[in-house]
Amino acid sequence: MEGHPLRPTPILQFGTSRFLQAHVDLFISEAMESGQDVGPITVVQSSGSPERARRLVGLVGSYPVRIEGIADGRRVQKSVRVKSVARALSTATDWDEISRIFVFEAQVIFSNTGDAGFDARTCDTGQAFDQEMSYPAKLIHLLRQRFARNPAPIQIMPLELIADNGDVLKRRVLELAQADDAAFRAYLERDVLWVNSLVDRIVSQPLEPAGAVAEPYALWAIEDQPGLTPPCEHPAVTVVPALADIEALKLFVLNLGHTYLADRWILEDDRSNTCVRDLVADPTELAALKRVWQDEVRPGFVAAGLEKQFDTYVAKTLERFANPFLDHRIADIAQNHPQKVNRRIAAMLTWATAKGDDTAKPILSDIVARHQDAGS
Repeated sequence: MEGHPLRPTPILQFGTSRFLQAHVDLFISEAMESGQDVGPITVVQSSGSPERARRLVGLVGSYPVRIEGIADGRRVQKSVRVKSVARALSTATDWDEISRIFVFEAQVIFSNTGDAGFDARTCDTGQAFDQEMSYPAKLIHLLRQRFARNPAPIQIMPLELIADNGDVLKRRVLELAQADDAAFRAYLERDVLWVNSLVDRIVSQPLEPAGAVAEPYALWAIEDQPGLTPPCEHPAVTVVPALADIEALKLFVLNLGHTYLADRWILEDDRSNTCVRDLVADPTELAALKRVWQDEVRPGFVAAGLEKQFDTYVAKTLERFANPFLDHRIADIAQNHPQKVNRRIAAMLTWATAKGDDTAKPILSDIVARHQDAGS
């Protein structure tokens, strides 16, 4: 499935999601068109799903992204072409070529492997590559090859919606490296730069065979550290001293709001083809969402000294949720719901307590308890 087999690709991206297509890949494409020396990208499908083969082919060369919504009170409707993807490969069929690119071409690694992508699997400790391995296990196999054949520094930038995602990925890889020799473990610590970042853009639906529909709002916040090389210069890309406050707003307002609405939808007998905009247009659903934000989420931000930022972000989030152009289906948000409850709602309860907020949170606590009971 290669597009330009002789063209070096300094960016290797694990994941083919519509989010990546309308966020990272779009930003790199626009940076390339502006004359910046970045890209192109080899995209890797790590799931091995045969149903997505058409998407892989469609990514190479050029695909459309429709941007639709309200920005600064003005209606935005435009279509852009993304031209940053030079190759598209699958770990299920192209492992040798992926390994070659990782070892000899790649300078930066992106990933967005879904909410369960980092979860440990029984085959992760195997000595040979296994398609069923988690992303961190696949990554350490590639890092071992690079260390053995071309031990150059490399920058790894996970984009999964996990707090401190670079640190989390690093810890998981180091756990898998416990039995490796000291020189390789030192390489992982010294020459691999593990980058924390946060991404924020609602990408509501795919286009076929490739492409997506997205809102105008976009953010890629990257936590600064010595040796960091930003992936490109772009209005949506910002390097910040620390991600904690931005992360809390994103995960515990926007993402928590999505998961709360999805949880209510899951409990309904009639699960219609509902979109986020439909729920925030419903007075009962909107009141319920505002109540949980105001009564159960806001006290934590007050305790953290972030009440002004919270109020501003809630207003912006409601505008984004009400976007009349995006078919942001609750059924899509409800995928991997238990993991999302843990990372968005349970994590918020822990964060708020750590900030000194001891107020009762009966609605959110009940959601967490129901999913803990279901998993026990």
